[in-house]
Order: sequence, then C-alpha cells, then structure tokens
Amino acid sequence: MDLELGLDTFGDVTRRLDGTPVPAPQVLRDLLDEAVLADRVGVDSFGVGEHHRADFAVSAPEVVLAAIAARTERMRLGSAVTVLSSDDPVRVYERFATLDALSRGRAEVIVGRGSFTESFPLFGYDLAQYEELFEEKLDLLVRLLEEEPVTWRGTVRAPLEGLSAYPRTEGGHLPVWVGIGGNPESVVRAARYRLPLVIAIIGGGPARFVSHVELYERALVHFGAPRLPVAVHSPGYVAETDEAARETFFPHVKAGHDRIGAERGWGPFTREQFEREVDAGSMYVGSPETVARRIAETARTLGLARFTLKYSNGTLPHELMMRCVELYGSAVIPRVRELVAGPAPVTAGR
Repeated sequence: MDLELGLDTFGDVTRRLDGTPVPAPQVLRDLLDEAVLADRVGVDSFGVGEHHRADFAVSAPEVVLAAIAARTERMRLGSAVTVLSSDDPVRVYERFATLDALSRGRAEVIVGRGSFTESFPLFGYDLAQYEELFEEKLDLLVRLLEEEPVTWRGTVRAPLEGLSAYPRTEGGHLPVWVGIGGNPESVVRAARYRLPLVIAIIGGGPARFVSHVELYERALVHFGAPRLPVAVHSPGYVAETDEAARETFFPHVKAGHDRIGAERGWGPFTREQFEREVDAGSMYVGSPETVARRIAETARTLGLARFTLKYSNGTLPHELMMRCVELYGSAVIPRVRELVAGPAPVTAGR
C-alpha cells in the first residue's frame, strides 16, 4: 500500500507555555517554522486552512504556502481547504498555479464548502446560495484545469467567452481534491468531476466512513472515471508517552471546542468525550507507536492513499507543536509504513 503521511494546520491562535496569548502575526511566523521542520523530518504533504475569524490566523493560505515553498524542498503544499463557494475560480487557479511554479510543481488545492460561514458576508455572498455557489464554481474550476481557453456560463458570476487563466503549470495540470465532511451528495459530486476525495473525520469511529468510500468507488465506475485516491484529515497530537499526550492535549482541545461550541449550541467538551475519541474515535493522540498503529488501522480500513494529521488544535503552544511535528516525521511516519507494508485486507470496496 502506497500511503502518504501529511500534516494540516488552520493556524489556530495559540498561547505561550506560560498561558499568555500569542499575537496572530507571530502565529503565522511560528507556522512557517513548523512547516520547515515538517519538510526536514520527512512529512509528505503540508496543508494550510482558510478561515476569516479571530481565533485562526490564516485567511490567505496561498501567501503562507508561498513563504513555505521558499524554505522547503520536497513536501507537497496545499490548502485545507480553499472555500471555493466564496472565492473566484479563476483567481483560485491563478494563485495556485503561481504557487506551483514557485514550489517547482508541489502545489495542490483542496476545495470545499467550509464548516464556517464568515467568508460569505465578508465577500458579499448569500448563504441562501450555499449549494449553487459551490456547484457552479467547481464546474468552472474543473474547466480551467484543462489549461485551454474556456467558454462557460453560470448564474453566480460573469460568463467566460474563450478566455484563459495564467500562468500555465509546467506539469500541465494543477492537482485538485474535493474536501467533504460526510455528505453523500458531495461524494458523488467529487466522482462526477473525476477529482480525488478528502474526508474530514473529526468525530466518531473512522470505520463509519467505509460506506462513503464504497459510494465514491461505485460512482467513479458509474461516471467512467479511473480509480482515484482517497485521503482522511483528522486531529491529533504526538508526545513521548500516551499519558503525556493526553494530559497535554486535552485542555487545548477543550478550549477550542468550547469556544466554537458556544457559537453553535454545543455542550462543553468533557474529559469522557475526549477519552472516547482518543480510544476509538477520530483523535490520534499518544506516543508515536500508539498514533502510528491507529493511523495504519484507519488507512487499511478505508484503503487510503493519504492520511493528514491536524496537529494545530486550540491554544496548543508552538513549542509543543514543534515537538509533535518532529515525532510525527521521525517516528510515526516510518512506523506507519512498516505497519502497512504487509498484505492489506480487502476493505472499503476493494
């Protein structure tokens, strides 16, 4: 099984080890150092999310990724995710094609509808068009990926009449994935557009998404598309021991969960919930051996081509994230590769 192991961050606004808040500009500089370390310790891909709110520092992931590209050599660099519904497909293509040139062919885009809605009023879009905006803009973006003049008409932006977007990529194609949160219609849409799939699993057992992978594979066959990769994005934290990882991680995850939960009507995140997610859900928390075994299990269960760990969570300090990145690259990744090197069971429709 060929399995890529990546890291994702949303640039969560952190606290220092003494509990004092870190200004967003410093969070961005810290993120750059984390990415440079990730490249050095063997991480395969690095994703940077897009948000437009005070508790996340990254609103322009392409700018951050360009800075990372200048200081790294091997990792693939992508968004996690680009909120395509409130962006313009032409500009998305042009920005990432530029990143692809600067990174010598390492750029990719993960497009999605996003789990936060702040970008819609900020950029003047109507949330009542949530579905229509994404469907039409994805249709245009896929046309632009052909790197030929495009004639296109829709209802959410001005038409194109034989126009091209630049620069063209050296490889002739900009990789684009579709990120989903579990909606079966989104799974089928990704297959219809012949785009690889990223499933964000942030709660519950990963095995419950076997049906989504099976649906994706059936839909690819239905649309006459080739077999395409599936990835999973989930939160986690690596420390020297299981106990240290759990004790360190919990208060920072709780801080982030409770802050967002207060906006969405969730109850407080309890220690019992946390332990359930760590033991059998979608938090990959523990020593390198523990995290590696859980990643390998998920990869085998879902037949993954890539697993990405969201290593930035809540107010977790930069120093602790740096150690997590180091352990992930130096210890978790080699161990996962050992675990998945043997015969893999038939899973997720395979």
